[in-house]
Amino acid sequence: MSSAQETAHRGVKWKTMTGGLLLAVSLTLLGWGVEGQENGRGKKEVSGRGPVYLGQQRDIWEPLIQMTANLSQLQSIKSTFEFRTFDPEGAVFYGDTKHGDDWFILSLREGIPEMQISEGDTLISVAGGPKLNDGKWHLLELSSVGKFVILKVDGSKALVVGVQSIEADDVTSGELRLALGGILVDTKKMIVQFEPQMDGCVREGSWLNLSIPWETEAEELWPCYQNIQPGSYFPGTGFAVFSTSAFPIEAEQSGVKIEMWGEFNQMDGTVLSIKAPGQEVMLAVEANNNTKEVTLTFGKDKIILAESIKRLAIIFQTDLLQLLKDGEPSEAKRLSVTAESHPGYLTTWREGRLAFGGLLGEGEDGVGSHFLRGCLEKIQVQGKDLDLDSAVKHASVSSYSCPA
Repeated sequence: MSSAQETAHRGVKWKTMTGGLLLAVSLTLLGWGVEGQENGRGKKEVSGRGPVYLGQQRDIWEPLIQMTANLSQLQSIKSTFEFRTFDPEGAVFYGDTKHGDDWFILSLREGIPEMQISEGDTLISVAGGPKLNDGKWHLLELSSVGKFVILKVDGSKALVVGVQSIEADDVTSGELRLALGGILVDTKKMIVQFEPQMDGCVREGSWLNLSIPWETEAEELWPCYQNIQPGSYFPGTGFAVFSTSAFPIEAEQSGVKIEMWGEFNQMDGTVLSIKAPGQEVMLAVEANNNTKEVTLTFGKDKIILAESIKRLAIIFQTDLLQLLKDGEPSEAKRLSVTAESHPGYLTTWREGRLAFGGLLGEGEDGVGSHFLRGCLEKIQVQGKDLDLDSAVKHASVSSYSCPA
């Protein structure tokens, strides 16, 4: 990860507080930085507008950083920042007033910006604009014009939201709470439910004219990779674990198929392991960066692949385990299942755990070893793309991006 950090802020003007302006105000200080010091409430204060990685592990709805401002201090109608992600879904910003009675959420769903707003007796959900999860930096501008909130993406209007509530009053006093990467409202109040984790980054913010620092419970904030590519990154410190029951076998004849894409000769550690409670590891795939070999161990059998691999498929059938390297089946890479090798492995699959990035250990606590260092560009199980956000995974594992 890059360690470059910046500190600065920009000033703009405040007129009144409608639901639209609440959105604009919430974009204050979103980059307040990586370095920080303890405040009197036992939280670290951070300031700056350098790159901030939103995917830092925490409770899934808990904001990464947040702050509280006095509304009488605010003068703003526009904020801009750059945003980058491959993640199609997650929370980006949150803001509220009236102790959380009026609030908004800006998120992505299917890669498209989505806004949910609650003001007085009005609930609004609207989505639109281009997909932003292409891994490129996009300049976002959010402004309030009268009763409308306008989102521009790379200089073009992408989304316009009109907000007018009969019950709502202009708010010019009290407190405003802002949050980045999570929300502070009860999720049941949302019109549209979504998965909150966001593997993304913000930088180069031009925020509202506030000098109030943000707060975080994290020991330190993680910066962003300078360049990224799609994939799931394992830095050698942890893994992601699924219950195999999440991938049912439709028919024993069809078996189970696991496919992985990546530069296997650049990886080091356990790529994949499968194990049922109380049993030995049924299968493990290990990559060795020194020898450039990939070793598959299945029961008492072992296969070593010494050539370059960019795609590896493992197919379990009732009496056969088959490897497909870069899409081409090879007789030298077939392994017949025998009673001496590993009997009843389909039963093990139904009752076991599937780990990417590490070797499953004893016990039910997910403790493992031989952690992978490398990028799996794509993973499929039973023909479907695997989302590591749905796994029990170590904080260091990123679901959608790898350093390029």
